[in-house]
Amino acid sequence: MATSEVQNSDPATQAPPPELIIDRIPNLKDLLPDALQPYWAVLEHYPLIGAMLIVVVSFMVAFLFRAILIRSLQNVYVSSPGFAEERVIRHLRKPLFTTILFFGFTLAAQIANLGVITNILVNLSVSVIVASWMRAAFHLSTTILESLGSSQNRIPVIEPQTIPILNLSVRLIVILVGSYCLLIIWGINPLGWLASAGIVGIAVGFAAKDTLANLFSGFFILVDAPYKVGDYVNLDSGERGRVTHIGLRSTRLMSRDDIEITLPNAVIANAKIVNESGGINSNIRIAIAVSVAYGSDVDQVCEILQTIGNRYEGFCELPEPRVRMRAFGASGLDFELLGWIHNPEDRGRIRHEMLMEIYKQFAAAGIEIPYHKTDVYVKEFPKG
Repeated sequence: MATSEVQNSDPATQAPPPELIIDRIPNLKDLLPDALQPYWAVLEHYPLIGAMLIVVVSFMVAFLFRAILIRSLQNVYVSSPGFAEERVIRHLRKPLFTTILFFGFTLAAQIANLGVITNILVNLSVSVIVASWMRAAFHLSTTILESLGSSQNRIPVIEPQTIPILNLSVRLIVILVGSYCLLIIWGINPLGWLASAGIVGIAVGFAAKDTLANLFSGFFILVDAPYKVGDYVNLDSGERGRVTHIGLRSTRLMSRDDIEITLPNAVIANAKIVNESGGINSNIRIAIAVSVAYGSDVDQVCEILQTIGNRYEGFCELPEPRVRMRAFGASGLDFELLGWIHNPEDRGRIRHEMLMEIYKQFAAAGIEIPYHKTDVYVKEFPKG
């Protein structure tokens, strides 16, 4: 037992303490140019005074850098309204100031030579710099993506509906990279954390597979863009309406009855989608079917239908309305009045108004609209 205790207390057999970032980088004194080495030697004779002097100088340099350079850049881009340069410069002010100031703290900690506290101060300073740039990256990603997706004064580089998912992806990458850097700074091996995160991720994936399916479907909907907010869509499951919101989990439709329908993105991703507002423009064509009795003047029928279509304000001017004879029906001649309308939800109202006007015009012109009727012929009456 005594031998065992002696072996356990032997410093040579004990595990070394975790290595900090300052143990893996050269002394900052070695990074200075030769012209500044004599001044550093003087400061080493008075470590506390030198440390305070370095902190003051670094603060002044950071302040002057922010006051002069940043303001100069703002003056350069002040004549560029609608662009994001001014917002980008504003988001860069704090991390640049923090980097210069805490780099001075790192120099001051090394020249003060406070032993173990020096390592802690250096790691804290570098951690603050990393955290500052992580925070700036969050704001910069939002600003840059909004600028690329804006259609003001130029064609958008990315689709506006993909901005939320791209912004979320960038932020996740920033968090992962920043967390990895912080672990490295404090001498923590990230492999164990990554293995634990993998196991937890598998468990969460099985527990929330439906939610993850909706999230992945929402991602592909935003990227593929089969529809966008404001489009009028029909699904093969029977739902129809105007898209009011596209989220990562669900999509919302406003029906013609002013009822909001919330559909999981996994359902929409596997459904047949008819986007009536898609294509080159949002105009759609409707066909007003009408029949006239056999023996009617077909030229007069076409003229009346064409006049009705040209005078109706609900139709688009281009393409112009047109009339087509479609078939010889069982009870009459089948015609269609074709016209283009702006909004798909106006289709029912426009069809109603057109049918009312066609009936009035046909009645005034004496054109018969056939209907189902039965004629009974009596060959002879019974005797007696």
